Amino acid sequence: MPSPPHPARGDIGRRVATRRKQLGLSRRDVALRAAAAPGYIEYVEEHASAAPGIGFLLRLADALDTTVDELTGATGDLPTGLAPAARQARMVELDAEECWTLLGDHGVGRVALSGGDGPVVLPLNYQVLDGEVMFSTTDRSSLAAAEGTEIAFEADHIDDAFSRGWSVMLVGPVHAVTDEEAARRLREAAHSAPWAGDERDHVMVLSPRRATGRRILVRGAPGDD
Repeated sequence: MPSPPHPARGDIGRRVATRRKQLGLSRRDVALRAAAAPGYIEYVEEHASAAPGIGFLLRLADALDTTVDELTGATGDLPTGLAPAARQARMVELDAEECWTLLGDHGVGRVALSGGDGPVVLPLNYQVLDGEVMFSTTDRSSLAAAEGTEIAFEADHIDDAFSRGWSVMLVGPVHAVTDEEAARRLREAAHSAPWAGDERDHVMVLSPRRATGRRILVRGAPGDD
């Protein structure tokens, strides 16, 4: 069996830290789950030169309810949802509170809107602020042109290892923040700059009137019993 490719330096630490925070775990929690020292979890997260062995990676992936491929980035260029459907899966509706909890305070999702040539779906960073969702775009984008209309925003997570996941959708009007001081404060409150690059300082805010979501549960998967 071929050994997994050596991950890019620093990527493992970033993925471990991100997944740990998604689960709401401390470094000590992860260390206890992975039978490791908390100091080593800190070392893996913060040092680009960290190159843990496959044995530790297997324990770490199990501790974080994920896979070695996910931690090492081997699935980074693959579409999600390639795994076969689980035999004993069921779908449950999420209430609004659960939807907002899953969205967290920031991330990457998609907006769906009507463009000049028909429906358009755009991936973009988002920031949740006081029950609304903020996007930074250019004043020439399809999203900017949707000012004053209703759009849909969707975010999801797919766990190929256990054939499960969740999806959340918000629907409501989107408007531009025209007051420059207010726009500046919103940009400064954002967790990160837009992934797509600079010159995206046109602030748009979605005020959802509806939040719906679904989760796929699989019997036997961690946390789904």
